[in-house]
Amino acid sequence: MSSKQQQQQQQRERLEAETMEFQKLQKEYSGLVGSRQQLESQLQENEVVEQELKRLKSSDPGARVYKMVGPVLVLQDSAEAGANVDKRIEFIRGEMARVDRRIEQLASDQEKKSVAIFKLQMDMQGVSQEA
Repeated sequence: MSSKQQQQQQQRERLEAETMEFQKLQKEYSGLVGSRQQLESQLQENEVVEQELKRLKSSDPGARVYKMVGPVLVLQDSAEAGANVDKRIEFIRGEMARVDRRIEQLASDQEKKSVAIFKLQMDMQGVSQEA
């Protein structure tokens, strides 16, 4: 095998490896976007519960709050229910921030990988035209 053929083979292998890495990044990115949407949905649900608890507290301070545990409704202190919802909202927001940071990092990594792939393709075209 000539040195040009070896060089072309090495470039093909590098291009294949870079493309595989790019596809992994895309797959992870897609999964994180799905997770982000799910977290957004959970946040909205919990914010609605928080609003309902506040409305209930202001309109009827003695109202009972029940929590579903499996198939059973269990009486729960309204202050405890509010605190639990607040903690869930805080946790969800933290997870959303973590996911957002990772999504930004992956977008940056994808851009860099895309540029690297493009450069490899251009180099390969230059080498094959020389041959």
